[in-house]
Amino acid sequence: MRTASKSDGSLPRPRRALVIVNPNSRRGGVAADVERALAVLEHDGVHLVRAASTERGSLADLIRHHETVSGIDLVIVGGGDGTINATAPALLETSLPLGILPLGTANDLARTLGIPADPCAAAEVIAAGHMRRIDIGVVNGHPFFNVASIGLSVTLARELTAERKRRWGRLAYAVAAIRALAQARRPFSADITREGGETVHVKTLQIAVGNGRYYGGGMAVWEDARIDDHCLDLYSLEVRSWWRLVLMALALRKGSQRHWRDVRGSCGGAIDIRTRRPRHVNADGEIVTTTPAKFSQLQGAIQVFAPPHVPKASGDPSSDVSSPSASRDGSHPRQPGAESGTGALWSNDRGDPT
Repeated sequence: MRTASKSDGSLPRPRRALVIVNPNSRRGGVAADVERALAVLEHDGVHLVRAASTERGSLADLIRHHETVSGIDLVIVGGGDGTINATAPALLETSLPLGILPLGTANDLARTLGIPADPCAAAEVIAAGHMRRIDIGVVNGHPFFNVASIGLSVTLARELTAERKRRWGRLAYAVAAIRALAQARRPFSADITREGGETVHVKTLQIAVGNGRYYGGGMAVWEDARIDDHCLDLYSLEVRSWWRLVLMALALRKGSQRHWRDVRGSCGGAIDIRTRRPRHVNADGEIVTTTPAKFSQLQGAIQVFAPPHVPKASGDPSSDVSSPSASRDGSHPRQPGAESGTGALWSNDRGDPT
């Protein structure tokens, strides 16, 4: 039977952990790295229940099975964002806390949480026992940790093959992005509705809905977004020429694209996106559904082992921007955790940094 968490958010000892390692992740096949990380946990008294690697679609069933028969009280996943995403349904059902060994190529969730890239250092974070409650995004019933998007990112996901990630590492994201840009012929039409707000019609190359901060190999959906701010951050790239995307590349990396006149965005609650014909939705790097797409959020739904303090990218979340008249200096705060969302969709149409 699973032991209850203590009042300080840590787990009492002894602990039994189900360990799932994806050998096909970029570093998951490096046995020495994996074994050194697991040795850190065993030295701390964690009893490891090692599960045979399975296909992505069966990872949730694996967790459910071991929660029943093995008496585990936490799940440790060694892999990338796609592997972690596959465990989300079972983590939500069982309330088991999650430990992360970042063995993938991008490791965007680990970056958002401030978990070290080194597997041994990440194992020490788990051993320390500090946990945070984080939000989970949901699109058409599919949970996601980082970002779900429509448009360019779907093309990028198709270009980002497992072979390219193994061969080029994080450089594969840049190569895939260039190839995706080359295929960006024309924008698509969409109707975006925030819960409690009006519907906005847009012509866009991409719509992204963020639950966390980082996605796509280190890009930021919003520079001050947090994975526990009870807020879905949306942006829509409404550029008229592909070269504008090239100029915007650094802003997309930093999460400051909201300052550009070509970008519409908002922070708030549930979102409904409809397109003239069905379009694929990419969530945490996997294509999971199509439009029409309903986005919602489960607030504080999963506990994850993470450092107690994560360095902020730029300023406090309260200094973010969420109004139609938002200035570049962030004088209008975002309203994280607003009841049922802000309802507003703003467009920064008064100049840009170029």
